[in-house]
Amino acid sequence: MTSALPFLPFSKPTIDEATIAAVGDVLRSGWITSGPKVQAFEAQMSEYFGGRPVRTFNSGTCTMEIALRIAGIGPGDEVITTPISWVATANVIIEVGATPVFADIDPLTRNLDLDKVEAAITPRTKAIIPVYLSGLPVDMDRLYAIARKHNLRVVEDAAQAFGSEWKGQRIGAFGDFVSFSFQANKNITTGEGGALVLNTPEEARLAEKYRLQGVTRSGVDGIDVDVLGGKYNMSDIMAAIGLGQFANIAAITAHRRALARHYYECFGSDFEAKSGAQLPLQAFDSSNYHLFQIILPDNGPGTRANFMRALQEGYNIGTGYHYAPIHLFTMYRERGFKEGMFPVAERIGRLTVTLPMFYAMTMADVERTVAAVKAILIK
Repeated sequence: MTSALPFLPFSKPTIDEATIAAVGDVLRSGWITSGPKVQAFEAQMSEYFGGRPVRTFNSGTCTMEIALRIAGIGPGDEVITTPISWVATANVIIEVGATPVFADIDPLTRNLDLDKVEAAITPRTKAIIPVYLSGLPVDMDRLYAIARKHNLRVVEDAAQAFGSEWKGQRIGAFGDFVSFSFQANKNITTGEGGALVLNTPEEARLAEKYRLQGVTRSGVDGIDVDVLGGKYNMSDIMAAIGLGQFANIAAITAHRRALARHYYECFGSDFEAKSGAQLPLQAFDSSNYHLFQIILPDNGPGTRANFMRALQEGYNIGTGYHYAPIHLFTMYRERGFKEGMFPVAERIGRLTVTLPMFYAMTMADVERTVAAVKAILIK
């Protein structure tokens, strides 16, 4: 019997009235494509990331592709990444003509196992794309030590990590290319969209060309095209939403960390032993807690589907899963990948469940979710 309580989704954006009004102002202004709001959004993020150049785009996906193109990566090159991510992370490697190489993940952080990364490097390896799952960074010191040792570029897939930190430094304030997503369920959203943090003004100018058909304008009527670009620009409508969201990033991150802390408190120290499930690593000083994911005990076929169905049908609580292993999709199987190649990723990809976590959630929502999970898993 379904709970009489309202449906609790696993994610839900919060857009305040001031932001809605700002979008209305843009619509009335007559300038709704890339314009002053985009420039303001980029400038605020550049300041947030210590003055590094930032350019915005219509998705987080294209930011990674453009970073690879700026780095000169293409046919004949290999790029190492994780099999546990949204498929875009690997697709962009193929899009530029390079070869994706997967390395297995760490069972605790669920991010790339950097020992496996180093073992996968060949003379053809030109870059690494780490993913910060749920907003938790990899060991950044080790990552960049490996990159320096092997002369590799790094394209950080920080899609979920806006507001995350490493040893007191914001993700995006240091490193090589850093890609963020502002898709609807991210900690801050522009509806869709993304941003790329770059290293130099020259890289920023090249990113501008790639995002708008390769065009360079000069003077009153000068125009030239010297690279093959696409149509990837962010609109002022999206940027107005982003500005409103960005103004609350500190409060958003603090609240998500508080929700996560309450999750751990409610589950208690004996939950894993009693249930056989695995909670995420506690990382309040680094993770923005974009997601709160548990790994279910393996009860054979249907484990996750049955659990998700029980939460929704019995308790009116929504869930998600992030992510299915990329290498087992048909397109990647056709490239030679198969079961058993990355056993940790395959187990976690089969058993991970994303519990509700969003800015408008209350501590009571956490308590309700934990009580339902315990009722299902602990008999």
